[in-house]
Amino acid sequence: MLRADDIPKAAWRRPLGQPVDHPGTKKPTLEATHIDDGFWQGAPVGGFGAGTFSRTYRGDFARWHMQAGIHKYQTVDGNQFAMFQKSEGDAEGVARVLANYHPGNGTLSSWQWDYPVGAGDYAALYPKSWFDYRWDKFPAHVTLEQFSPILPDNYKESSYPVAVYRWHAENPTKHRVTVSVLLSWENMLGWFRTYSRDLSGGLNDGNFNHFSSESLGSAGTMKGITFDRNHLGPVSEQWDGQFTIAALEQPGVEVSYQSTFNARGAGGEIWAPFSKDGKLSNSDDKWTSSGEAIAGAIAVRFTLEPGEKRIIPMVISWDLPIVQFGSGRKWNRRYTDFYGTKGTSAWAIARDALKNGKSWSDAIDAWQAPYINDESKPLWYRGMLFNEMYVLADEGSFWGRPVGSSPKLPPVYSFMECYDYPYYETLDVRFYGSMPLLKFWPDIEKGVMREFADTVPQESAERMVWVWKTQQTKTPQFRIRKAKGAVPHDLGVPEEDPFKQINQFSWQDTNGWKDLNTKFVLMVYRDYVLTGRKDQGFLKYTWPAVQEALNYLRKYDKDGDGIPENEGYPDQTYDEWVVRGESAYSGGLWLASLRAAEEIGKQLGDAQAATQYHELFAKSQASYIKKLWNGEYFRYDMLSDYKDNIQADQLAGQWYANMTGLGDLVPREMQLSALRKIFDFNVMKFNGGNRGAVNGMTADGSVIRVPGNQQVAEVWTGTTMGVAALMLSDGMKDQAFRTIWGVYHTSYEEKGYWFRTPEAWDITGNYRASMYMRPAAIWAMEMMPPDKAN
Repeated sequence: MLRADDIPKAAWRRPLGQPVDHPGTKKPTLEATHIDDGFWQGAPVGGFGAGTFSRTYRGDFARWHMQAGIHKYQTVDGNQFAMFQKSEGDAEGVARVLANYHPGNGTLSSWQWDYPVGAGDYAALYPKSWFDYRWDKFPAHVTLEQFSPILPDNYKESSYPVAVYRWHAENPTKHRVTVSVLLSWENMLGWFRTYSRDLSGGLNDGNFNHFSSESLGSAGTMKGITFDRNHLGPVSEQWDGQFTIAALEQPGVEVSYQSTFNARGAGGEIWAPFSKDGKLSNSDDKWTSSGEAIAGAIAVRFTLEPGEKRIIPMVISWDLPIVQFGSGRKWNRRYTDFYGTKGTSAWAIARDALKNGKSWSDAIDAWQAPYINDESKPLWYRGMLFNEMYVLADEGSFWGRPVGSSPKLPPVYSFMECYDYPYYETLDVRFYGSMPLLKFWPDIEKGVMREFADTVPQESAERMVWVWKTQQTKTPQFRIRKAKGAVPHDLGVPEEDPFKQINQFSWQDTNGWKDLNTKFVLMVYRDYVLTGRKDQGFLKYTWPAVQEALNYLRKYDKDGDGIPENEGYPDQTYDEWVVRGESAYSGGLWLASLRAAEEIGKQLGDAQAATQYHELFAKSQASYIKKLWNGEYFRYDMLSDYKDNIQADQLAGQWYANMTGLGDLVPREMQLSALRKIFDFNVMKFNGGNRGAVNGMTADGSVIRVPGNQQVAEVWTGTTMGVAALMLSDGMKDQAFRTIWGVYHTSYEEKGYWFRTPEAWDITGNYRASMYMRPAAIWAMEMMPPDKAN
């Protein structure tokens, strides 16, 4: 039985419905379409590639990522939990919608809204979250546990389109208490069909709801409502399918229902009976919608003896089997491998969740326990580890295979950079943000890297606008879509045909980027090393692409010193920050990738290649140190106006080298000197160390402000975590956690960025690019070997 004290101490907490005093906003210079949904956010539910939605910590269901790659934010007032409680001997009970707000326009006006702000706490430790209700008018203490079965090394249940809600109820009084929990839901079929950021453009024609009941043997009787529509055969559109809400009726637990009501009406047919005694009218009086929004509800009522505790499960499931991207190609979601592709399995999915909810909950607890109970690390950090993992399901995730393809074809998984920059598997960013995918779902991670390997020899001569250069020259400038030998920036966008039409990013000409090919090589080697150094097949598959990628970059070594030179435009992940000549960031990644290729060659018995990469590394290393080391740190580059800047991410190559056992790319004393400089200047001299590591600092410790380059004066949350991981592995534990704490403080304590952690913020804490991939790099802290000096 769960009590508030049993919620893991590492879970992040906030009083229910309490606003943020001084919330952060998107940076005022950003375009109007840049997403800013505000701080009312909560942990999402839904499996990998299944579609996700979120209930905020004030109690409304508002964030909808049900279409792959599409963000919608709009409160659906008819989707609610409510509670009734009545103590024995009282003349009447108390009923309240469990939401700290009320809708306008007369919607459900008969319902009692505005659950008191602060009457309990919200807690989150993804994939779980809790609503701990403590209101003096409710005699029983009830806590809601919420999750989807996101489980490590699990490639089945982790795909399920289902949310489990386990109500932990306890009667601390000396009187019997009757408790009833209501779940209402609108029929949302036909709503997820446009690219708009809200739910406009949805259909409400041809929908209907129906009640069902099924005996589950000793588990009880499953009762619930399925939200359906008129189908012309098997479901063939991405907005079509089913939803189900359901609960278990058992001895002492009664489930009542109302299959259909007007979701925009006053709602009296629901609230009148529920607020009287916690029961609904058991009406299956259904109709088919002709433009109006319809909803249904179930209520689960039980009585607690003094001191008694009970756990009451409820579930929401959905079966929307089709994903259709902008160019028209259709895919079946991964979970359809287990439930079929007809779009009529929502009830079966709900049934499995009711049967297995407890075991899933226990499995999540067992997975998280070693991390959240590790008292050698700060408590706030242990919670942040899991709460930054939400992006793997919620960041436009896709997992499936083309409609009509062989079931033997491996399903494709992908998640996006973010919804403002909706690129699938942005490689320069996943270099940071793919850490938890590798650690807990390595088969998926290796599948993504095989996809990238397949793209390296491809070429597409399509001409596309090079946006940045067009702006600089004020005349149209073009790039080709994909050069042979260049690793693509991304695997496509939802509006086109991702995984076929790749490298859509046109802000820069990424065919000339100096970090993509090296990061590809490093991720291949990382994925091999950190999965036990056993998967020779993975190395063999990717080896031709590794060699081609490195050979492609060698043409940029104009002076023959061994290091590819940056070309005077932002030709790496910092895509507004001009780089010219040899540079610390790209050059360090080059060194690491040569060492990785040397080791791959040795593993595969290619002695000639291993020797070639070793010799090139030695030559490049000498040049790198001679040209860029200034006695304290590695200079930003050789020839640009930024050349003497202190870049927080200057040792990214060494970070990966430490992680994968490649050794020192530069002498250890140089690493430590540079890291101390970064900590003293980029961390502690930037807003007093309360933001993380700013990307660039002048040599005298001043913030750099240059028109057209906002990035140099931004903290990037994910790169901050990479820097901290390197500090940790180099023996600077205190500085590592102090560096990451600035990100935690800004996001979780001050500005209200939970479950939408941005890519970046400025010194004020105002952000750019929320719900971003890169912050999942926090898991690198758990993947670094112990300090090699100890």
